[in-house]
Amino acid sequence: MPHDRPAPLARPADDATQDEWATDLFTALDEQNAEAEQEETIEGELLPSEERRAPFALTDITHLRLTPRSYQREAVDSWLRAGGRGIVVLPTGAGKTVVAFDAIAQLGVRTLVVVPTIELLRQWRAGIAEHLSLPLESVGIVGGGERHNGEITVITYDSAAMPRRRLDRYGLLVFDEAHHLPAQSYQTIARKAAAPWRLGLSATLERADGRHHELTELIGPLVYTRDTEELSAQKHIAAYRERRVYVDLTPEEEVRYEALMAEWRWYLATRRSQLGNGPGMFAELIRRSGFDPEARRVLRAHAEARLVALNATAKIGAIEEVLRRHTGDKVIVFSEYVDMVDRISRALLLPAITYRTPPAERRAILEGFRSGALTKLVTGRVLNEGVDVPDANVAIIASGSASMREYVQRLGRVLRPKPEEALLYELISRRTTERNAARRRRPTRRKE
Repeated sequence: MPHDRPAPLARPADDATQDEWATDLFTALDEQNAEAEQEETIEGELLPSEERRAPFALTDITHLRLTPRSYQREAVDSWLRAGGRGIVVLPTGAGKTVVAFDAIAQLGVRTLVVVPTIELLRQWRAGIAEHLSLPLESVGIVGGGERHNGEITVITYDSAAMPRRRLDRYGLLVFDEAHHLPAQSYQTIARKAAAPWRLGLSATLERADGRHHELTELIGPLVYTRDTEELSAQKHIAAYRERRVYVDLTPEEEVRYEALMAEWRWYLATRRSQLGNGPGMFAELIRRSGFDPEARRVLRAHAEARLVALNATAKIGAIEEVLRRHTGDKVIVFSEYVDMVDRISRALLLPAITYRTPPAERRAILEGFRSGALTKLVTGRVLNEGVDVPDANVAIIASGSASMREYVQRLGRVLRPKPEEALLYELISRRTTERNAARRRRPTRRKE
């Protein structure tokens, strides 16, 4: 296949058994054949015919101003061969937006890009203008108090899902962080849109409620995926290592943890016949908590035990030791809970970003990190997704959930191409269910 892209066509006239909260982690959507459509072959690639694109054609021709990497080209090719409907899964830091820019440039049709956050709204708008040779003011933006439609428009999920929002003028829908779409309140976006072409982008599609399977109907099948290790081995993203650092609970923490977990295990052991086994066990426990005070009590006990493990006091000392090893590196420390972020920030005098951080302060911290004035940063879930985080070469997961998506997003913060090796540290409390959570969230495992 030639490497040169065809020019756009002008417009014609917890515990491995007891702590499995919901479904098993998602691996990939089932492959399906896309709905047949009229096509014409152009330089070995399949593009919809001019006649099919005509009702949605862009007034101005767009040109992609950058050269996609080989895997980004492969992703678009696979998507086109699937009839322009489907999902591309690439790790955080691998340039999923470039896949969308290339798809938009090739199709040359009016496009709606749907994003989950206000910050992504502005990032996408700026990226479209820069990389598709368009004036910024011609790129529409809807959300965050702004409402300006264009032939290419970026909109938040919340705005797109509004009952009276019309989405029928667009030929291509791009869903960034597509794993959000199956939420009950967002499915209407895909169902009320008339767009014949749909592209979903995500680092991981898995959802705890299992609704990721509905993406096939809403967007299309999984058409292309590459994992972190593949792209790292080919030097598209940074080479990296993962290290686990184990810490002990204090005697007081250990006593409290064991008491809470004993309460949890006793309830499960005595109610096994009522709760059943496997993924449905927790769902049944949640159902029972609506009328059973004891079920509510053990759920609280398990949650409190988890907090003890995730927020172990010894982790602050372990973080300090890791930071000593990396005094000259740019380091991001992630924690699951805001209280732990605050504790780490106060104890180690690190700038912190949480959902409570005012926007101006957040921008100042990120700009300082970007410029090198700041080299260390602690944060919670707020930087997992939807924020253009400056590059770092070391990440420390002080605590995290069992979510594979969260793990991939955090790893992606240190994987942008760079000559030096990136490092990801995971801090784990010994003899707790945190070890199982760390094992389950990793899509692949390297030797440590």
